[in-house]
Amino acid sequence: MSRVPHAAPFFIHLFVGILPVLVFLVTLVWLDSFKLIRFRAVVLALGLGSLVAVICLFLNSFLIEWSHFDIKLYSRYLAPAIEELGKALYVVYLIKSSRVGFMVDSAIHGFALGAGFACVENIYYLQSLANPPILLWIIRGFGTAIMHGGVTAVFAIMAKSRADQRAAATPRVFVAGFLLAVAIHSGFNHFFLPPLLMTLLLLLTLPLLLVVIFQRSEKSTRQWLEIGFDTDRELLELITSEKMSGSRLGVYLQSLKKTFPPECLVDLLCYLRLRVELAIKAKGFLLMREAGLKPAPDSSLKSMFAELAYLEKSIGKIGRLALSPFVSASSRDLWQLQMLNA
Repeated sequence: MSRVPHAAPFFIHLFVGILPVLVFLVTLVWLDSFKLIRFRAVVLALGLGSLVAVICLFLNSFLIEWSHFDIKLYSRYLAPAIEELGKALYVVYLIKSSRVGFMVDSAIHGFALGAGFACVENIYYLQSLANPPILLWIIRGFGTAIMHGGVTAVFAIMAKSRADQRAAATPRVFVAGFLLAVAIHSGFNHFFLPPLLMTLLLLLTLPLLLVVIFQRSEKSTRQWLEIGFDTDRELLELITSEKMSGSRLGVYLQSLKKTFPPECLVDLLCYLRLRVELAIKAKGFLLMREAGLKPAPDSSLKSMFAELAYLEKSIGKIGRLALSPFVSASSRDLWQLQMLNA
């Protein structure tokens, strides 16, 4: 019976400590009208963020004890760098492997990572502190937790934007976003302002920033879909029409006769047609999602991807390079194929 009085405050603190960041995450997913990220991907990012938090809690404790570093200085300078690096690694993997296509899904992945990190961290402190005041959990739930999600989202947005600008996910594209995330995290831990005021400032600025980014990204997504859909459709019509031989595509394919044998030219054309068909399907699915419709399962996709894999192996790297004027290998185009395949 003696445990009952302590149970209610514990769950109230837990509620205040983790619910705000999860509600914010759900709101971001809801704002994504194209539904670019699947539910299980959000859960995976939450889980990985939680795992990073556990690793960082042990690592930070070990480093403080081993180095005898001042805890206040460590929390202001070293801890932000270690924790942001841990959260950033999965974002780097997603961008380099073309598993995110736009700033919106990058931001959701980043915020989910930070949310998972914050939930574990707050649960740990809830277990460690004896009877902490409710004000502390308001600050941790609406301030620290939102900060963790927000800075990782900012890193993901900047990294994706720079990767798109450079058309390559080189290490340089991640540096600026990482330094900014560490700077914001470190600044938050300095408590230049009273904690409650810092929390209020964060709640006033971060949602507005993310909403503006979402609006810009969705506008960019819509333009890419409209232009890309029309271009792909025109290319497919050209491939399947009798006028192809006299077109720029036909002349280009004829010029490849000196490099490739006839049977390889057939595979090149089949590969091009298949890539365009899959690109049209992917863009069509996204347009249906934006309209609030759920695309029906397409039973032909499995065989189409199997054929695509065979043709990729058949034409080789040289063949794919030869088709590069007509088949883009940008991260966004590769992403749409992965999205469709999933």
